[in-house]
Amino acid sequence: MSDLVYDWNGVERVSPIARRSFQFFDETLRDGIQSPSVHDPRIADKMEFVRLAAAIGIDAIDVGLPAAGPRAFEDVVRIVEMIRDEKLPLHPACAARTHTDDIRPIVEASQRTGVAIEVMAFIGSSPIRLYAEDWTVDLMLRRTADAIGLGVTNGLPVTYVTEDTTRSRPEVLRRLFETAIAHGASRLCLCDTVGHATPDGVRNLVTWTRNFIAGLGVDVGVDWHGHNDRGLAVTNTIHALEFGADRLHGTALGVGERVGNAALDQVLVNLKLLGEIPRRDLSRLSDWVHLASRATGVPIPYNYPVFGQDAFRTATGVHAAAIIKAEKKGHQALADRIYSGVPAGLFGRRQEIEIGPMSGESNVVYWLVQRGLDPDPELVKAVFAFAKQHDHILTEEEIRGVITAHRDRSLGGSTSAVPEQAGSPAR
Repeated sequence: MSDLVYDWNGVERVSPIARRSFQFFDETLRDGIQSPSVHDPRIADKMEFVRLAAAIGIDAIDVGLPAAGPRAFEDVVRIVEMIRDEKLPLHPACAARTHTDDIRPIVEASQRTGVAIEVMAFIGSSPIRLYAEDWTVDLMLRRTADAIGLGVTNGLPVTYVTEDTTRSRPEVLRRLFETAIAHGASRLCLCDTVGHATPDGVRNLVTWTRNFIAGLGVDVGVDWHGHNDRGLAVTNTIHALEFGADRLHGTALGVGERVGNAALDQVLVNLKLLGEIPRRDLSRLSDWVHLASRATGVPIPYNYPVFGQDAFRTATGVHAAAIIKAEKKGHQALADRIYSGVPAGLFGRRQEIEIGPMSGESNVVYWLVQRGLDPDPELVKAVFAFAKQHDHILTEEEIRGVITAHRDRSLGGSTSAVPEQAGSPAR
């Protein structure tokens, strides 16, 4: 395909985006379900979601906020037990305020399951948050030391999460980060909690953090956690990887508070296409996304990238003709790219050719052949004429009605080439 596609994306790029190994961290079952429009999934769906997350190569997953109540705690325990018993290749984490009252339930869940659950200890760090909460930096430092110390003392890895990092002052971050690292935090999580950052802001913050860590001479990881209020979450996440983050957060379908988090499925798709994760098998990514939709009650928009129903669907004559010609060359990779910037087959999808008012006869022929039906020229003309009379993509029922009417006419059972009623519009 390299001879058939000129890739402007790679012009002047002399190195991979990632300059160090990196991981993916899924927040769907914690941050994702904090959206007021999202259902908290049933435990069976949560468990299957975690299995699929492991299948697509997610490295770590936030399985809940156990301090939120008895149901949340028990769900955490059951999911962690499943990860342990099924030996899934991902490790569990739990969110907590940077407060000992929130750390204790994680310690208890860890002791019950025998698994070292990662603590994601979060605290607001921006001036606007400190003002609203009447917090002082000294108070925050004490809470940071106590909470992280409790987790580390109990043998748990701790990530220190500064909420609203992208609007926080460097002198405050410096003191918070120094305290967190001194008390055993193994990672720092930079949060664009309200979707404030642009790519320039991502570069500035991640680069500053990397330089700060290097100055301390310690081995501490850097997470990036972004929200989508400006529509930049996926782009910012990829920029964060380029500038030094080594673990990327997101949620399936980008679900989350307000307009949501970075869509982890889109991050995975883009990094796959950019050659950053060449050996990762994402053929079950579609299953993961659709389970998330069903379990949370969040519909997938018809035009959602890669996983929306129209992502690889066309009814336009010239587009369909090009796909059909590519397939006739016996070159499926060509057919998958001729009118698609994303190869459907990599992500568990396929190209779909429909019939509508903007279709050509080639659409009809393709549709019939795909279903093992004879593309008789008169039948093709009948379906084609019917499509031109309507303002929507024909449903299976409508097309079958035309086929039945044509067959009846051919047998002398009807004088009409098309049915009077052939179902309802597709949408």
